[in-house]
Amino acid sequence: MSETFDIWKLLAGLGIFLFGMFLMEEAVKNLAGRSFKKFIRTSTTGRIRSIVSGASVTAILQSSSAVSLMVLAFVGAGIMAMDNAIGVILGSNIGTTVTAWIVAYFGFKIDIEAFSLPLIGIGGLGLIFLGKSERYSNLSRLLVGFGFLFMGLDYMKQSVTELTETFDIASLPDYGIIVYALVGILLTATMQSSSATIAIVLTALNAHVIGFHMAAAMVVGANVGTTATVILGAIGGTQTKKRVALSHFTFNLVSAIIGLALLPVLVMLIELIIGSPTENAVIGVALYHTLFNTIGVLVFVPFIGILAKLLIKVYPDKVTQVTEFLHNVSPTVSDAAIAGIQNEITHLIKETLEYNLKTLRIDVSLVFAGKPKSTKLSLDEHYEKLNLLQAEIFSFASIMQTEELDTQETALVNRQLHAARMALHSAKAIKDVRHNFDDFDASESPFVTQTNAEFRKRLIELYLKLSGLLGETQHAEVASKLNRSLKRIAKEDTAFVKSIAEQTSKGALQDMEISDLLLVNRAFIQSSRQLIFAIKEMTLNDDEVKLFDQLTDQAEDIDED
Repeated sequence: MSETFDIWKLLAGLGIFLFGMFLMEEAVKNLAGRSFKKFIRTSTTGRIRSIVSGASVTAILQSSSAVSLMVLAFVGAGIMAMDNAIGVILGSNIGTTVTAWIVAYFGFKIDIEAFSLPLIGIGGLGLIFLGKSERYSNLSRLLVGFGFLFMGLDYMKQSVTELTETFDIASLPDYGIIVYALVGILLTATMQSSSATIAIVLTALNAHVIGFHMAAAMVVGANVGTTATVILGAIGGTQTKKRVALSHFTFNLVSAIIGLALLPVLVMLIELIIGSPTENAVIGVALYHTLFNTIGVLVFVPFIGILAKLLIKVYPDKVTQVTEFLHNVSPTVSDAAIAGIQNEITHLIKETLEYNLKTLRIDVSLVFAGKPKSTKLSLDEHYEKLNLLQAEIFSFASIMQTEELDTQETALVNRQLHAARMALHSAKAIKDVRHNFDDFDASESPFVTQTNAEFRKRLIELYLKLSGLLGETQHAEVASKLNRSLKRIAKEDTAFVKSIAEQTSKGALQDMEISDLLLVNRAFIQSSRQLIFAIKEMTLNDDEVKLFDQLTDQAEDIDED
């Protein structure tokens, strides 16, 4: 056996351990992702229930980060109250202690090689022979992950055991528990995994490299260090995300202080439960981990409501101004209000054009002069802005309609609202096929690549015409141009379908390529037509709409001839 410390064996063990944890987490989430989300959503209606739910789901998923992400999603969607979210986070800290128990009990009580190799072998064969079944594939990943977790632990044990042959624990300086807690924080923040830190600590403790109090302090530090992942994720994020991150950090920090302050008392309690901590050191640390987290939860429960209110004060909801005109107009002055709605819907249509261009990765400046205000927004943020803008328009119109409007004004407002709905439908149609455009960008098929470029060309040409009609006062000219655009869209659609048929007959396209191209073209046509009709409803009066419809009918008659 080597007489020197094998750092590469330790790092290999750590890497295998983390990879095993990753496989297990992904497999469990895939096996029951929706069930867990439904469980979280329906089982967090009270503080105690939310704590129990957080603990149980984290114990199964073996990842407090995954649970935190679910909490962020539900709080952001308004499904879960902030105080219940805090309860889930508190519970997740208890649930994550299960990792220490698994490592402590199985990792040092059984023959790891005899345990891990069959799991990896069965799971690996399952991936090969049962990989076509999603369920069996994930079950196989779960087995492989579990096997890798313990194989990595075994490598770490071997490397640390070799170190003890030339290492005297008595020579290790006693810097105090605060320093070792800081070491635990640093290790966890660096590796982004409290489970990995705890595995290293328990391995070193089992090999008598460190003492019980040192290990306990490092486990406390790991509890604080695990918040680094959530804190990093909250930087530049929403206010809700920042609240969750701060609540997580606050709880873990206070729990750490409690754990260190009560260390002598908890050691006495551990002695009563399992005997001397030095003789049962690994189990003792696992028990200590559970005890101080549970005590932290019990201390925090009465203050959850207060903490939730404090977090909202620290990170208040930002009032986002999405309208450009309506916030300066009174809905009680009908003439001004109708003009304001019309200007705001023009703004909405322009934002929709910009969103659709960005979705297809087209430079917005090719259509609009100047730098659009929404350039810095991500696609998801931009789409959310469109939804908020439509909601503001409808809210404003609802207040207007409580006033006394004449029949003509009421009809005009309803048509304007119809235009707003169609503009948003246009954006949604493009949003739904965004991933298809991403696939086209990566395609190796020359026809798909060419067609992808044609989609962009068609969009730029159409949007140049439509953007020129926004604010146009010659309504008869608008009707004529809109009809010409509709006719061109119909011809392009016919030509596209014909080209797909020709390529299909040549065997140049695969079935999925045919399906995706037809799907995208349909969404493209729908989006374009919705924008044309939105401009029609917003711009033209009743007589001009009749002219538009006549021109449309004439165009269709000519096509049929």
